Amino acid sequence: MKSPPASSLDPELAAFIEGAIPSVWALETMLLLSRPPVTAWRPDQLVAELRASAPLVEDCLQRLQQAGLALEVDGGFSFAPASPRLRALCDALEAAYRERPVAVVNTITSRRPDPLRGFAESFRLGGWKS
Repeated sequence: MKSPPASSLDPELAAFIEGAIPSVWALETMLLLSRPPVTAWRPDQLVAELRASAPLVEDCLQRLQQAGLALEVDGGFSFAPASPRLRALCDALEAAYRERPVAVVNTITSRRPDPLRGFAESFRLGGWKS
């Protein structure tokens, strides 16, 4: 069974992915942070759980913080969407990744030439951070 193309994603969700999720590693980090029970993860725990390098995990955490999806408190990181709209988009992203992983990965990997433009356009499309 073939997965639908990336264009089959909701345009607002695709814009959110393009603007806030820079890599599949960042997506996996976000999903791990959001798993119940909600807890703060130390970077070394994330490295072990994701089987990734420390610099990669640190970059993912920094980008998730910049996107308003993660929060650092006392050296631990937790899933903390900055708004209810961001939370809803994260939930939609999790569902889409579970149901159509290839479409989500294609959206992440087929970035626009200017990632800042994609991020700016994501606000125009839905104002997901408000």
